[in-house]
Amino acid sequence: MEVSDLLVLEGVTADLKATSKKQALQDLARRAAEVSGLPERAVFDVLMERERLGTTGVGNGIAIPHGKLPNIDRLYGLFARLNQPIDFQAIDERPVDLVFVLLAPEGAGADHLKALARISRLLRDQHVCEKLRGTDNAEALFAILTETEEDRAA
Repeated sequence: MEVSDLLVLEGVTADLKATSKKQALQDLARRAAEVSGLPERAVFDVLMERERLGTTGVGNGIAIPHGKLPNIDRLYGLFARLNQPIDFQAIDERPVDLVFVLLAPEGAGADHLKALARISRLLRDQHVCEKLRGTDNAEALFAILTETEEDRAA
């Protein structure tokens, strides 16, 4: 599974203006509704519910909020580069400036886990994160995120 299977250009935000985790998730839920056709409130609720279980701030300024929803036909990804880092209660207690949201159908157990692993692997790459932090252009962010592992290795 590649990131290009999850993400469309319209799902990439280059300068999300949020001052809190809740505000960032609200804005991302609105954008997810636009891209997926899902109800904004349902997306926000599932993301907040997941955060109550434990932070999705995985460290190094990265968060991967995710959840499963009924009435969704495939996995959807959204990416946002925040214009200012925010407190996300991340495991390393550092503020977050890169957020990748993953939404999956309720029955997508293995696919959901594969997609989470793929996103996590991509965002653990320090070089990729440096490139993401170095641009404020949605098209460039999309190109960085959807570049295949083979292309990156070349």
